[in-house]
Amino acid sequence: MKKGRLFLAVLLPAIIFSSCSKEEKSAQSMEQIYEKDGVPVKVVSLKARPFKATQIYHAPLTGIMESTANAAFGGRIDKILVKVGDYVKKDQLVMTFPKDAPAARYYQAKAAYETAKKSLQRIKKLYAKGGVSDQSLDNVQAQYDVAEANWQAVSESVEVKAPISGYVTRISVSESDNVAKKAELLSVAQTNKLKAVIRVSENEICDFKEGLAARARWKGRVLSGKVTRVDKSMNIRSQSFGVQLVFENQTDGFLCGVTADIEIDVYSNPQAIVLERKNLLHQGGKDFVFLDDKGSARKVQVHVGRSNGLYVEINKGLKAGDKLIVEGQALLKDGKKIKIENS
Repeated sequence: MKKGRLFLAVLLPAIIFSSCSKEEKSAQSMEQIYEKDGVPVKVVSLKARPFKATQIYHAPLTGIMESTANAAFGGRIDKILVKVGDYVKKDQLVMTFPKDAPAARYYQAKAAYETAKKSLQRIKKLYAKGGVSDQSLDNVQAQYDVAEANWQAVSESVEVKAPISGYVTRISVSESDNVAKKAELLSVAQTNKLKAVIRVSENEICDFKEGLAARARWKGRVLSGKVTRVDKSMNIRSQSFGVQLVFENQTDGFLCGVTADIEIDVYSNPQAIVLERKNLLHQGGKDFVFLDDKGSARKVQVHVGRSNGLYVEINKGLKAGDKLIVEGQALLKDGKKIKIENS
């Protein structure tokens, strides 16, 4: 037993020493191979290409023009003459209240108007014969004007008309519903174009100007548009600037009120040098890349500009035609011999 233990005690260090020696020889061999043949790398030749920087926001889309009709008084809905999706013209009759609704005072206003009209006709005849003074005519004329205005307002209150031309996008009531004064009855919008308003910070506002290309995305659908207005003063309450965008909606594929992803191309360069972020080396607060320089690695400092996802624009340090090392950088040093193994 003691001899066995003694044998293991002698053999184990020998095995460990032998293993370490092999690893050192192997490591030395790889280093020697790199020195002789070069570090295996892959390279790509840089080409100038278009580059865009995009900002993404979320905002509801509304018709380019949108308005609602509201109840002039509280009462019961009599008839609804349109349905959602119908196209209506401005001032088209779309809904009615009963003329005998107490709050409308329809018949009282009508009687007052007709009485005032007859009085005006009589006094005009007398005035033509010199039977009444100018003051008397003016007084009766004023009473008629008031009665006519009241009658017109009451007539319009029981006959709800479309506030603008467009499509009925929402009806908020049903026939026989009792509604309160100023309650929303229906909404009409022009949907051939949709608009959105986003809020941007003071750090972002300098990137925005009228005419910038934009896209609205919702449930796989995409609309093209552009920035049409940029606020020049900050909203103190929200501490942000408003930016309005308008999108073409010729197919009416989008619904008013939905929240869309708004993409805005705040920057573009048709001839940019673009890299993937993973190819940048960060050292001492600076950015570097390795280039193939006639079979040797050359370390080059670069200046990064705009970014878009995984890609960055290089403003300084690289040019079209440079051969960028994209694999094997971790084993490189400036001036190190390289072996290009592009597959």
